[in-house]
Parts: sequence; C-alpha cells; structure tokens
Amino acid sequence: MPPKVNPLRLNNLQRKTLAVLQALAADPRASTTLPETGEVLITGFPPPHGDHFHVGDTVIMAKDATGLRNEAVWRALERKGLARSEFPIAIHLTASGLSYDTGLEERILHRHSH
Repeated sequence: MPPKVNPLRLNNLQRKTLAVLQALAADPRASTTLPETGEVLITGFPPPHGDHFHVGDTVIMAKDATGLRNEAVWRALERKGLARSEFPIAIHLTASGLSYDTGLEERILHRHSH
C-alpha cells in the first residue's frame, strides 16, 4: 500500500513553507547540519529578487514562500514535529521535516538559468 499523502494534514501554506525550508536545508549557504541531532539549522533566508528568490540552482516565487515570515506557520511545523522554531532568526528542520514528502517540489522549485 502506498504511503498516505500528507499524513500530518499540513495546510497548503505549511506544505509550501516546508518545501522551501527543505530546499534551504539542502543549500550549504543557508544551513548547517548538526551532526549530534541530525537536524539542519537554517539561518539564511535569501531576500526576494523582484517576484522570486534563488536557492541553490532553483528559483522560488515569492508568493510560494510567504510562510517563511509567518510565525504561526513555524509554530504549526513545530507542533507537528517537523521543525523547532527560533522565529524569526532560525529554524531547525528535524529528521521528520527533512524527509516529509510535501508533493510540491516540482510545482514551486523551478530550475532556471538566470
């Protein structure tokens, strides 16, 4: 039986935010892996460049990342065990947060030469 889609019932904003945070976690310029816990600490939040911003080799539309500046979204991810918030400075993605399948990567993480 295939795994249930969105088992934690994240809303659309939470799912988008988690997908963006996962991209930031994969970028060494924005994050640091903490070997003692396996968590990834994200402290680098790129500024928008017009209507988008760059993370590694991807382009993310600013409209898909509004949750990065929303404390309620960070707290919801924390309650669900996906993150630990230090809003607005940093967020830790847990192992569960790193591996959670949002199903949105292809829709919001655009590969683009700019």
